[in-house]
Amino acid sequence: MTVNIADAPVAAARPVSVARGYRFELVKLLSQWRIRLLVLACWIAPALFVAGVSLQSSLPTDTLFGRWMNATGWAGPLVMLGFAGIYALPLLTSLAAGDVFAAEDRLGTWRHLLVAVRSYRRIFVAKALASLTVILVLVAGMAVSSSVGGLVTVGNRQLVGLDGHLLAPGDAALQVLLAWICMLAPTLALAAIGLLGSVALGRSPMGLLLPVVVALAMALAQMLPLPVAVRLALPTSAFITWNGLFTSPAQGGPLLVSIVVSLVWAMAATALAYRLFMRRDFTNLTYDGSGRRAIAAGALPLAGLLGVTVVVIAASTPSLGSGIEQDKLQRSLATAFAHLYRLQTAQLNRPDVTEAKLAVTANCTKGDGLVAPEGPGNDWRCVVSWHLPGVEATGSAIYQLDVTSDGRFVADGDGPKEVNGYFQVRTPTGDQPNPLWQFDGNVELLSSTPKG
Repeated sequence: MTVNIADAPVAAARPVSVARGYRFELVKLLSQWRIRLLVLACWIAPALFVAGVSLQSSLPTDTLFGRWMNATGWAGPLVMLGFAGIYALPLLTSLAAGDVFAAEDRLGTWRHLLVAVRSYRRIFVAKALASLTVILVLVAGMAVSSSVGGLVTVGNRQLVGLDGHLLAPGDAALQVLLAWICMLAPTLALAAIGLLGSVALGRSPMGLLLPVVVALAMALAQMLPLPVAVRLALPTSAFITWNGLFTSPAQGGPLLVSIVVSLVWAMAATALAYRLFMRRDFTNLTYDGSGRRAIAAGALPLAGLLGVTVVVIAASTPSLGSGIEQDKLQRSLATAFAHLYRLQTAQLNRPDVTEAKLAVTANCTKGDGLVAPEGPGNDWRCVVSWHLPGVEATGSAIYQLDVTSDGRFVADGDGPKEVNGYFQVRTPTGDQPNPLWQFDGNVELLSSTPKG
């Protein structure tokens, strides 16, 4: 009996599963030399950087927690976190997500991929998940490497928070971990923007550079004296508001808003990228993206999202001003001074005194009293006063403050030199500068504490 092959039933071709497509895309990404180099760099370079800087006599005091890098190993990963939010993470998302679709356009491999997978949706999901996995590996490497470098070089010691209170090594480790986890939200937002650029702009270099350009533009915007509602509506604001974790109690309001905004941007940009990808005509082998299409289907919806977010934040919180007010700055400075005064007392082996007995207050003016006492600037001048038990005279010290738009301030001691001048204090872990000489602080931009 002869069987005609043409008459035999043919099994319907089924799309490749998402799991198989994900593994295939992950292998493709990890086979690229630049991705391998990035993974290697993120797991080694931060440790070397933190170890090298921690052993120097000159520390990056202009960076948050930089002045404590030779005092505790937990300052290193926080310095690295500040650097990563400005430079490293936008670049990593560009290389891992901004090129994941455009690479197929450059190589002309779309038709082969479509024949193999047979599902637009599964291709998109697989590529998005693969790029996300690579980004998570890179971020985890930076966090782990910088922490190991700091702990091995300096040690597992207590960390001074942004309000001067001391965090035990275990608490410091937990807060550092939470800070790095919070950074995933704005990183996801930039990764989604990278996916959108890669889909909309094809092989155009702007698709690859889009996350970097967006992050740079928003970093410049954060330096301007914008209303708090606008600042928090930017998807990268969590790169700054994580510092609220290092006060007691934690200044969680701005951080929570920033994380929610970042996640909304991540979902919106991913949805726009998916919509564009599903509507694309893959029969055009010379497709090179469309600037008009990218603006109409990508930039305008995200601009609208920014506007809506600003309105929602402004309507739900008191955030139309700078958030930097005289009474809030005075409370932050007085709290930090009280905590650091106790630290100095312990280092100098003097009798301990509680913050309640010190009753620290601060009186701050801006521009020698010629301008309104609000907003950022380096012309803040504050007089801090306190009382010691059994001493009738009131102690006082003068500080010059440089307050930035994001609420961070640097207090520089201006006398008397016995209190806040520069001198070395001998501690069990080595000589350290007087903790009251220069210190960092933070004003919560959305603080609900009543005035007065």
